[in-house]
Amino acid sequence: MQIVRGYAAAVLSVLVALLISHWPFLHLESAPVSLFLCAVMFSAWLGGVGPGFLATVLSALAFYYSFLPPIDSFVAKLSHLPRFLVFIVSAVFVGSLSVAQRRTTESLRQTRDDLNETVEELKKTNEALGKSEAYLAEAQTLSHTGSAGWNASTGELIWSEQTFRIFGYDRTLKPTIQLVLERVHPEDVRRVQEALAAASRNGKDIDVEHRLVMPDGSIKRVHVLAHAINDQPGELSFVGAVMDITAMKNAFDEIQTLRDQLYKENLALREEIDVTRMFEEIVGSSPALQAVLSQVAKVAPTDSTVLITGETGTGKELIARAIHKRSQRSSRAFVSVNCAAIPRDLIASELFGHEKGAFTGATQRRLGRFESAEEGTIFLDEVGELPAETQISLLRVLQEREFQRVGGNESFQTDVRVVAATNRNLETAIAEGRFRDDLFYRLNVFPIEVPPLRQRKEDIPLLVEYFVDRYAGKAAKKITGINKRSMELLQSYAWPGNIRELQNVIERSVIICDSESLSVDETWLGRRVLSADSPAQPLSEKLVAQEKELIEAALADSNGKVSGPSGAAARLGIPQSTLDSKIKSLKINKQRFRRI
Repeated sequence: MQIVRGYAAAVLSVLVALLISHWPFLHLESAPVSLFLCAVMFSAWLGGVGPGFLATVLSALAFYYSFLPPIDSFVAKLSHLPRFLVFIVSAVFVGSLSVAQRRTTESLRQTRDDLNETVEELKKTNEALGKSEAYLAEAQTLSHTGSAGWNASTGELIWSEQTFRIFGYDRTLKPTIQLVLERVHPEDVRRVQEALAAASRNGKDIDVEHRLVMPDGSIKRVHVLAHAINDQPGELSFVGAVMDITAMKNAFDEIQTLRDQLYKENLALREEIDVTRMFEEIVGSSPALQAVLSQVAKVAPTDSTVLITGETGTGKELIARAIHKRSQRSSRAFVSVNCAAIPRDLIASELFGHEKGAFTGATQRRLGRFESAEEGTIFLDEVGELPAETQISLLRVLQEREFQRVGGNESFQTDVRVVAATNRNLETAIAEGRFRDDLFYRLNVFPIEVPPLRQRKEDIPLLVEYFVDRYAGKAAKKITGINKRSMELLQSYAWPGNIRELQNVIERSVIICDSESLSVDETWLGRRVLSADSPAQPLSEKLVAQEKELIEAALADSNGKVSGPSGAAARLGIPQSTLDSKIKSLKINKQRFRRI
């Protein structure tokens, strides 16, 4: 249709030019050439080569017929042939120019359309790029990750906006390695410098984690990852990311703290379950025991340090547990440590923990018993057996409430109540230089002396009944009572091993018992049993006299002094508490041995 319109326009334009040139009112008979050339130019511009050529032919015929003499005739007009040829050449030239202009216009129009299309595509690309950059920036903000580029050859740094935020610098500043090092924590500067130097020297990827000190004094933890690239020969560059892992580290530390706390509580719970205690509750009603329980009731609600003394097997740990259960720390862990059962080289590690590599075999960090007992109670049994260097560490805990793990330099604050126990005479140990006097005074805030079983014989029937029920139930035996002779035998025995020895004797008797009445083999009690006809006393009269004679001789030699390296207790080789108990039971007046 467009082609037909072009040819029709050619015919119409030549016809119009012919009519106008013959119109008498316009008097344009002398200007037909211009009109026909306009028709050719219009037809060629509008329709292209075909319509332009048609307009040229039609214009030539009209010009030859109507305007070259003889007019209105197609006879040969040789005299006007040059003029006719000039017209044809002009028409062809004008048509060619119009066609060229048309093509140029179409080309320009196409170029404009293509350009507009390209511009639109660029706009869309820019919009998409802008969205991508916005998404990337938002993603970096949400993930606390910034991008960075480093030309190791020139030292040039390129940072994203998030990287500027991580380091706390204004975007107007030009980033440099020096600016980076100014933010790095002083303890991490050397490690960062070594990582950068190794990367620039060997072209290896960068993977380093370090701390940043911000202008407000806060600490950030960052993880830097970068991959080496070689875009140009002789130039080494790195492209990577800077991740702010502060929140993740804090969360990890919190999880580790909770994990450590759970470990401590589980450890304490396992120890609570695994420990074979002498008995579940304190059994007895003797005045000596009631006096001890009265002291427990008074000191338990406080946070005071307690030193429990007494012979072995008297139940010092049970008293310590009673103090803990009646304290404000009862919901937290009770951690028991037998200082005599741990090798001297390992006691510090056991109490305060150690860092990885602190000594041979320390393959990982280990929490100490003080950390396990945090906000609870730690019971240091046989505290008199602590080596001198550990005594110093324990003194620091009692004074400063802080300690250091073995192999570490970091100090840890601790909130632990200390209850200690010993069957040794610590004053004698102090005099002999085996125990620190300042540590003794720190431990001896509230002393409690647990009486031996021979001083609370009223409790023996109750204890026997308790142990019989306990072990008979475990052995699935029915025992309704104990042989009278056996009870008298138990009450007449001195019990040097105290309650622990009584417990073992009852357990052994239950095992071999074949009837409902329990009996005890007299041979199990050694030579400390009194005859049946003798009154139930701690020793026979002969032994009492001999013991009294020995004690009085020792008091005479020591000028009536009980404690100290030259005291009667040291001369006899027994603890001061034991000697004091014997002096009291034998009614010895030690004042009469003092020489003025």
